[in-house]
Amino acid sequence: MSDPMRPRASLRTAVVWEVLQEALERRVKSTGRESLDVLDTGGGSGNFAVPVARLGHRVTVVDPSPNALFALERRAAEADVADRVKGVQGDAHGLFDVVERGGYDAVLCHGVLEYVDDPAEGVRNAVAALRSEGVLSLLAAGLGGAVLARALAGHFKEARQALENPDGRWGEGDPVPRRFTAEQLSALVEQAGLRVGAVHGVRVFADLVPGVLVDTEPGALEALLKLEEAAAQSPAFHSVATQLHVLGETQGATGA
Repeated sequence: MSDPMRPRASLRTAVVWEVLQEALERRVKSTGRESLDVLDTGGGSGNFAVPVARLGHRVTVVDPSPNALFALERRAAEADVADRVKGVQGDAHGLFDVVERGGYDAVLCHGVLEYVDDPAEGVRNAVAALRSEGVLSLLAAGLGGAVLARALAGHFKEARQALENPDGRWGEGDPVPRRFTAEQLSALVEQAGLRVGAVHGVRVFADLVPGVLVDTEPGALEALLKLEEAAAQSPAFHSVATQLHVLGETQGATGA
């Protein structure tokens, strides 16, 4: 099944979706169950939850925004998966106030660690929600991508500030509270007791290429997607990716 999201938006999600889909397929084969229980923390309006539900899995979305959960409900209904998608209001800090520990085959933690007070606690909670055999899909803002973007925009002082700032912020106007390196995210996953199964750079080129080029040049979008997929697996490009994706596996799921 290809990425069901809009072609232009798929530039931002294709790599993550492919890795996630393959991880879920491995869990299906390992468990012998066609339908998995998936938790999407900070899942918002269902950018990943609804496609995952369309694969036949049951998805619980935890998000602090009532508006996002309302949009999730509408999107799930439009995709005819309302019976497999449940939205609950909550956040990563108080995760177990709204969901059970150890109840999920896979946990998605996308775009959450940038905003929580304690990223390590956020990862620990996500891992604690997994069953003894399970996978964690972790997506967070990359430090190098922000530095490169500020520099290419001519904001050299901001680029240097992001590079030297402990949280990777380029200034008070920076809308992202925290950014990470691949090594930092991998360490958080390992410290929470998981094995790092894969690391991918996301949006290595997509945010740097002029949109008019992608939209008007014949075949450019498809070629850019293929380039993103090829570069995503190379450690050389992790340091300049806008986002970083880490797939963590429980010891029981290793080699599944």
